[in-house]
Amino acid sequence: MPGGASADPIDKRVQALAAAVRASIESRGVDPARVYLAGRGGAAATVFYTMSRLPDAFAAAIAIGGSPEAALATGRVYAVNLANAPLLWVSANDADEAIAKKLKDAGMWLEWRLASGMKNGDVFAWLAAHAREPFPLGVDCETDSPSFASCFWLQPDKFDTGERNDVLPRTLVAAATPASLDFGAFGYRPDDPGPGVLVSHLPEKYSGPLKLGDRIMELDGHPIADAHEFQLIMSKATEAAHAAVMVQRAKQRIRLETRILVPRHDFLPTARVQGKYDPDQKQILVISRGVSSMRMTVPEAWAGASLFWNGLTIQQIDRPGCVLLSIDKELLHARACL
Repeated sequence: MPGGASADPIDKRVQALAAAVRASIESRGVDPARVYLAGRGGAAATVFYTMSRLPDAFAAAIAIGGSPEAALATGRVYAVNLANAPLLWVSANDADEAIAKKLKDAGMWLEWRLASGMKNGDVFAWLAAHAREPFPLGVDCETDSPSFASCFWLQPDKFDTGERNDVLPRTLVAAATPASLDFGAFGYRPDDPGPGVLVSHLPEKYSGPLKLGDRIMELDGHPIADAHEFQLIMSKATEAAHAAVMVQRAKQRIRLETRILVPRHDFLPTARVQGKYDPDQKQILVISRGVSSMRMTVPEAWAGASLFWNGLTIQQIDRPGCVLLSIDKELLHARACL
């Protein structure tokens, strides 16, 4: 649990977490192959988000309860970033299996289990079965920020959206629940058992009609059993519309007029790198999009391999270590890092 207030921007907290991991490895001798990420309840979405932002930092991750929806709604969860590190999602809702299948079909290394079939020992056994490989034969990462551009043995450091490559499409996983009620940024636990949806968080200086402890009981006359059903209702909303909400406040029932909002996402341009080492052909194959410079770390076992970048033969890599790949006036270059 790194330092930082819960009100800090999510990326700042993820960076604090990455710094805590590095410090533990460097100062306390923590095994970098055995660092795991875990979150429960409302923190489950942060597990999905962090694994997308730091695709090569953890051996595996586990999310207990909660939902990935809040992470997907950020527009910064890329399927390929969760392809090399497994994530176990343990939930209490049978319906979550459909969400998990969608994420798996998108390319994530995701396992879903029903909480009723899991014991504490099962959780630790699952985590212990996974170790981080620093040089996997195949890597693939996508990012919208140079601050989160680490991909195992490939480290992009300069971006250029003009460097297009249709071979590498976007792998963004869209939010399954894009709609919201026009009450301001109220918070609730995705695993809240009900009845209704308990308003558990309101931002500072909130000026909307809700109060902490309110329960949203009905939407347009339809009773809401729990937070999971509320998310399902929101997931089916495709157009903005007026809505009437019944709120339970202590012993009072209050009717509120509002709107269902379906936000329009303006997604940021991204960069993507893909690398593969072929031990039979002794070749390193690199494909990139939106990247003009990157550092490639070559282990001793790969020394002597031929390097191909975006389909072109660059050179033979005679020695292990860091190689700087760059594009200058449409020419590709490779040289030892300074």
